[in-house]
Amino acid sequence: MVDWLIVGAVSGLGPARIQQLLTHMEVDDLRQRLEHEKEALPLSKHLLQNLAIDYQKVDIALSWQQQAADHHLLCFSDPLYPPLLKQLTDPPTVLFLKGCIEALALPSLAIVGSRNASPGGLQVAYQLAAEMSSIGFSICSGMAMGIDGAAHKACVDHQGRTIAVLGTGIETIYPRKHRQLYHDIQQQGCILSEFWPDVEPFAGNFPKRNRIISGLSLGTLVVEACRKSGSLITARLAMEQGREVFAVPGSILGGYHQGCHDLLRDGAKLVETAADIVEELASLTAFHLEELRLHHHIQQDDVCDLPFSSLLASVGYETTTLDAVVEHSGKTIDLVLEQMLELELQGWVIAIPGGYVRVKRS
Repeated sequence: MVDWLIVGAVSGLGPARIQQLLTHMEVDDLRQRLEHEKEALPLSKHLLQNLAIDYQKVDIALSWQQQAADHHLLCFSDPLYPPLLKQLTDPPTVLFLKGCIEALALPSLAIVGSRNASPGGLQVAYQLAAEMSSIGFSICSGMAMGIDGAAHKACVDHQGRTIAVLGTGIETIYPRKHRQLYHDIQQQGCILSEFWPDVEPFAGNFPKRNRIISGLSLGTLVVEACRKSGSLITARLAMEQGREVFAVPGSILGGYHQGCHDLLRDGAKLVETAADIVEELASLTAFHLEELRLHHHIQQDDVCDLPFSSLLASVGYETTTLDAVVEHSGKTIDLVLEQMLELELQGWVIAIPGGYVRVKRS
């Protein structure tokens, strides 16, 4: 951990450059060279002249970690570091996390949009976040006013998991109006930041955190955005990261939805209900859960312990038709419909146009 903190505390060395250096050496070797022989690093003279280790930052980080049981430091090599985030070219070297670290294990959907959202936009964000949360997704956003806040609040109100990625240090609550929301998220999800705990709001840091919001998530949903909305940065990053992008259409009047309509023209999937999202993410969710199982040595589910195990085994993470479920399970259609309703109520499957999708394992 200390090796990673020291590497992360070097001024003039960003996450992308650190990853480039780590392709040539291990982190302990990188720390050794930074401290004692930085001239041996494959960097330009200009960069080498500006490298300096701020050991006070390391002390601040370690002290912060010891302040509470729900304070966590996740370095890049930590087994709990999100696998999806590792796929970025510039992943955070160290993450400061406050709250329930388990929230990172769930498949995540990013929900972003306008800070000055319309009442309708806020309602749509709240409803979709609540529905996706209820079927086993964590909802990731930036704790800004507007759409972000509505998405987080839906999870808090419905006892779901949510992840707030800050553009400030983890102890800096911004905007201040979200002080209560911040504490609620800490109880039911987690607060996340790559910045040292005491970093104050700075405009240049907010676009940086957007890559983490999209990077943690299987897909990004833009609910309401004008053409100059910062949430479009998150959508663009999601596209660059090879993730799914979704957008909610809206009125052509007022300009509130121009950004969403542009995304739809560029290939984003149109979303009217949660089923539109699940249909695209179901297979990716299965892959994500399998990756977590491998990374954390989680044992496969004991199928015998699952409700209606033979029926559940008939439903895949992609759309499975009712006829296919009946044929595979060997049950009568009446019994299948009855038990599928029970599985849906328990959160194991969701009914979508064309059949069912299995969306949750525990």
